[in-house]
Amino acid sequence: MILKGNFIWAPALDQLEVREHAWLVTEGEKIIGLYDQLPPEYAGQSVTDWGEAIIIPGFNDMHIHAPQFPNRGIGYDVRLLEWLETYTFPLEARYRDIEFAEQVWKRFLNRLWATGTLRFSAFATIHKDAAWRLMELTEQAGLRGLVGKVNMDRNAPDNLREETEQSLADTEELICRSREELKHVGLILTPRFVPSTTAKLMDGLGQLGEKYDVPVQSHLSENPSEVQWVKELHPDIPTYTQVYEAFGLLRQDKTIMAHGIYLSDGEKEILREKGVLLAHCPFSNSNVSSGVMPLRRDLEEGLRCCVASDVAGGHTAAMNRSVAAAAALSKLNWLNHPEERHLKVTESFHLATRASGAFFGQVGCFEPGFDFDALVVMPDRLDDLLERTPVERLEQFLYDGDDRHIAARYCGGALVEQPFTL
Repeated sequence: MILKGNFIWAPALDQLEVREHAWLVTEGEKIIGLYDQLPPEYAGQSVTDWGEAIIIPGFNDMHIHAPQFPNRGIGYDVRLLEWLETYTFPLEARYRDIEFAEQVWKRFLNRLWATGTLRFSAFATIHKDAAWRLMELTEQAGLRGLVGKVNMDRNAPDNLREETEQSLADTEELICRSREELKHVGLILTPRFVPSTTAKLMDGLGQLGEKYDVPVQSHLSENPSEVQWVKELHPDIPTYTQVYEAFGLLRQDKTIMAHGIYLSDGEKEILREKGVLLAHCPFSNSNVSSGVMPLRRDLEEGLRCCVASDVAGGHTAAMNRSVAAAAALSKLNWLNHPEERHLKVTESFHLATRASGAFFGQVGCFEPGFDFDALVVMPDRLDDLLERTPVERLEQFLYDGDDRHIAARYCGGALVEQPFTL
């Protein structure tokens, strides 16, 4: 496959690559090369010419709650723990009904496709059958990612609290089944957070992670009340981060922790050594009044970070909006802490493409050997009276673009059409 267009990507936080009117050649899933002139060996082959469009890497959303998709934009006048009890848990209990689950999953996947999220790491619910159906439908949709059957055996409503052994058995079954039946979607261990998982369950999940070499996702230090609750539940362990560490749930370079707003220097040292990916969720942090993650400081201190939507704590699955929000929240933090430089929107763009894509391997760049994941973004007719550089058009899309501007989506080298007709 050969495409021509204006390619933009951010291979590093402080680096933005722009190749105008270039030819990109792929073979199967992989990029062969990006050329200013098409090499002679490709002469005569079909070329898809996208004209003045910009072509950017697809977004990777590394923290999103699929079952909460119907709740986006609802209930943000309360804080985290009350929001969970009032809105989140009652909705998640409905996913025991597999027909209801399937209808939500199809809408959820259609929306991710529309807004350009091609890979993701999602929480499902405690329900094994519903989690499996999300995995199947993701594969069917042509998207790629990780899906977690949520584990909860304490401090949850009766209809969402599991028996510990059954929770572990269901999780192990899904690990094995996904490896046997699916190619592009896997299971990720998903203790909801420390308050909802007993020591026995966390220990069992840690053992499953070691046995099958599977990744882990959860929440960490999102809200001051949550942090205090963890101290009360585990008074013998010094910090929230060390609770996960004690049970083998900080797997080396294979762990995603969302938020990480209230971290001590010692916790950061552990997270850095373990190569944990911190998912910064700007909309969620402001919507439920959790706080402001010191993103620039964390990056400068060597922590792995990315930008994520955290639907439905975040009110939109559109990752371009989360990219812009991360830059905006960083500026507000800078106003209160002028010693911490704010992020540029192009740096935030890196965090939602290459920094997040690295969790999946060679994803998020237009360089030889990388998987070809891309969005073709057309110029906005509102702005066709003025000439804009490709970088200016990227900025406008990040701040004000939507699915109407995305003309095509490629994932793993394949053109992906809208997954489901509803």
